[in-house]
Amino acid sequence: MSSNYEPLIPARPAFDWRGILMSPDFGDIYHPEAGAMAQAEGVFVRGNDLPRRWQGRQAFTVCETGFGLGHNFLALWHCWRNDPRRPARLHFVSFEAHPFSRQDMAQLLARLPAAENALAKQLVAAWPPLLPGMHRLEFENGAVTLTLAFGPVMRLAKQVSAGVDAFFLDGFAPRVNPDMWSRPLFGQLARMANPGATVATWCCAGEMRRALRDAGFLVSKVQGFGSKREMTVAGLRTGMGRKEPAGGADGSVLVVGGGLAGAGVAQALALRGRQVTVLDPVLQAGLGASHHGHRAAGLSPVISPDDDIRARLSRAGVLRALQRWQELPGDARPLPCGTLEVVADPEDAARRRQALDALRFPEDWVCWQDAVQASERVGFPLHSGGLWFGKGQLVQPVPLLEALLSLPGVYCKARSAVFLRRNESGLWIALDAQGREIASAGNVVLANAAQAAELLARVPDLPPLSKLASMHRLAGQVAYFTGGAASGTRAIVAGDGYWLPAVQEQCTGGSTYVLGAAASTVTTQGRNEVASRISALLNIQSAQLGGPPGSFQGWAGWRAAVSDRLPVIGSIDGAPGLWLACAYGSRGLSWSALAGDIIAARLCNEPVPLERELLRKIAPR
Repeated sequence: MSSNYEPLIPARPAFDWRGILMSPDFGDIYHPEAGAMAQAEGVFVRGNDLPRRWQGRQAFTVCETGFGLGHNFLALWHCWRNDPRRPARLHFVSFEAHPFSRQDMAQLLARLPAAENALAKQLVAAWPPLLPGMHRLEFENGAVTLTLAFGPVMRLAKQVSAGVDAFFLDGFAPRVNPDMWSRPLFGQLARMANPGATVATWCCAGEMRRALRDAGFLVSKVQGFGSKREMTVAGLRTGMGRKEPAGGADGSVLVVGGGLAGAGVAQALALRGRQVTVLDPVLQAGLGASHHGHRAAGLSPVISPDDDIRARLSRAGVLRALQRWQELPGDARPLPCGTLEVVADPEDAARRRQALDALRFPEDWVCWQDAVQASERVGFPLHSGGLWFGKGQLVQPVPLLEALLSLPGVYCKARSAVFLRRNESGLWIALDAQGREIASAGNVVLANAAQAAELLARVPDLPPLSKLASMHRLAGQVAYFTGGAASGTRAIVAGDGYWLPAVQEQCTGGSTYVLGAAASTVTTQGRNEVASRISALLNIQSAQLGGPPGSFQGWAGWRAAVSDRLPVIGSIDGAPGLWLACAYGSRGLSWSALAGDIIAARLCNEPVPLERELLRKIAPR
């Protein structure tokens, strides 16, 4: 177990002698006797001079230390809803080391007044699994976002990328929770602060005010709320504050690549009102043509004993896909059927179970199942147990692509971008093989897998990216089976290969990996290899898997990956407006929605829904 990993410990609700919610671990109350909603409005909303300060703004961002039950977020959301001059977008970032479970949230928020209660029900419905790291929730069709950072505040504060206009300081009292009021934390808040940012808190401790002042804020005392005689407000000193990153202005975006990577970027931008042009010659055969014949795929998390970078990225990607794609219509909506990762070796099983005990992940995310329990989950007799991921999803790639690429504001062109040039106005121009202009935009996202490196190599004066130098392509195929002994499975079974529940009476098994192939095609040899993997996984004979279903015996495609097997996502240094979303390997579904929101958030100057250290790991360089 890595020394950097700290298990997330949920809050334990309790009440003091007055019936006020308190933390038995910190020995402090969550709100004063006057009430949480009254404090939220009196201290934090009015203390930051809201709603006046956000009126006429396109977007406004608030950062809070200590989410608790979310009363401050609910009060601000309610205020935003009732203000006709509200900003188009409201972003709320909040830290919480000990979040409540969904069940506790529902019970404890049930007594709110009707207006706030309606909002609280939406919050509870969207509440994420209690997993360490960052979680993005969206409300009001994306106009209100909540970015939750679960874990120790000092570690997570260093991980947030956001430009903040107002801070709500609402941790437990300094005497019991000093990290929430420390100089290092206030230094991180100053790093995030936009020019003119303000602070409000009920706390008036002298050391807290001095630390806030040393971080760059002008600090004052004003009349307090309820039984407190005074409270603290502050404003960032003139001349301080982060500069708005380039790319924040409105404008269209060009996406090169019409597969899962490009579609994820296109959806995220379109949902934010951006105009997106997608270029890919394969689109001539339809919006889902890049996966034509690919009936089904699995979207499953991974874990590691030390919660490494790949596991954390996988977790973030699966959760983002759940948020993004569960509202899609019909067959485009992934089916949350769950994934059983079979672990047959007893020693490996013991290690996996030990890792689960150390990670302390909630059982609704991952839990151990013995052979009997696993068989019940899957609907097929298995000889071994394994890890059960309740959020595993069955995806139909073609309907998914068709839904994402047909959103309002997304325009698809069946053209091939062979050259990229930046003109004197700062626009990127995509050219065909004859040098004719195809499209132009202020920002270009290369989401065209292995072809991204080739296109970048033709950009004048752009130094080569060392990470892309290791880019390689892998051919692979999946096979379809019908009428076999395992045709009634109701969950994904994974291990050395995978088996998916039936779609249109056909089960999908996968997959092969062929490095250095000249072409990616469906072959008898490949089908036999897949059948061998699946028969070992399910412990049945290959003949029992069923026969090939007519002409569509399988599907073959390409994977592009770099040496560390992580995706490459982000802006290219030295080339303003040029972005990459590629090298997804065999986890295109895991990275698609996440990459789209990372790029869209940075282009629109929103809080980024991923930790900074993870962003550095996947950045182009």
